[in-house]
Amino acid sequence: MEAQNETGLSEFIILGFKLLQEERIFPFSALLIIYLFTVLWNTFIVVMTLVDQRLRTPMYFFLGNLSFLDICYTTTTIPQMLAHLLSERSNISYMGCVLQVYFFFSFVGTECLLLAVMAFDRYVAICNPLRYTLIIGKTICLQLAMACWTGGFLNSAVHTTFAFQLPFCGKNCLDAFYCDIPPLLKLSCGDTSLNQILLLSIGLFIAWTPLLCILLSYTYIISTVLKIRSSEGRQKAFSTCSSHLTVVLLYYGSSIFTYLSSNSSHSSNYARLIPVIYSVLTPLLNPIIYTLRNKDVKSAWRSMIRHT
Repeated sequence: MEAQNETGLSEFIILGFKLLQEERIFPFSALLIIYLFTVLWNTFIVVMTLVDQRLRTPMYFFLGNLSFLDICYTTTTIPQMLAHLLSERSNISYMGCVLQVYFFFSFVGTECLLLAVMAFDRYVAICNPLRYTLIIGKTICLQLAMACWTGGFLNSAVHTTFAFQLPFCGKNCLDAFYCDIPPLLKLSCGDTSLNQILLLSIGLFIAWTPLLCILLSYTYIISTVLKIRSSEGRQKAFSTCSSHLTVVLLYYGSSIFTYLSSNSSHSSNYARLIPVIYSVLTPLLNPIIYTLRNKDVKSAWRSMIRHT
């Protein structure tokens, strides 16, 4: 890339684990266990949505996409973090950093859009149940999923291209646990105003607009559910949305706090840990939240065990 030629950088040094040099066994073990459980649990959901006939519905189709996305999401960052915990040097090559930023931002953007699509699915299911199969057909599901993935990857291509065109003037120490755009902007010795504008403007489309759509969907959902006379009917309707709403609150709450803290002038170890929380724990908790009280998934799990 052009910036690499100007600065002569061949690698970046990740400073996130420098404070853990003498106590790396516990964070390594914890991170490894989290990663294995995340991959296994999300893989289980993906397999279930593919093989079990009871889960061949739009809701579980989108859930399978979310689980696959979370596998990709964590695989982008955690293996590199584990390698840094085992090594004395916490370096990542210039091109490795470019790829990590690109794929990480791709999956972040895709998840924002996918959560909005899942909210729309719940809106149609509860507010227009008689037209649900007509509105949310198989073709529409595929088109919506494809739009989410395409939008996420295009969004990341713009951010990554402009971020790595910045001059770094020999500075290569990232105050983070993995390559991310806010730490890269702080590291640059050039004008980052365009990058900040891009983060705000494209972020408005890729993050805030989906959030607005989610809030609007749940406004109609809650209004519709409150009109149901029986308490059993209201509870059943809310139960189909509670998992998705919990995931939305967890994902958006932690990610918004992350980027607000990253733009703060006060840097701390606590602020540095926040991106790890939403990029590591959220993919772990998503499948647990969706399967904890889900009778369909539990039934599919029991069926798979009986046939093995």
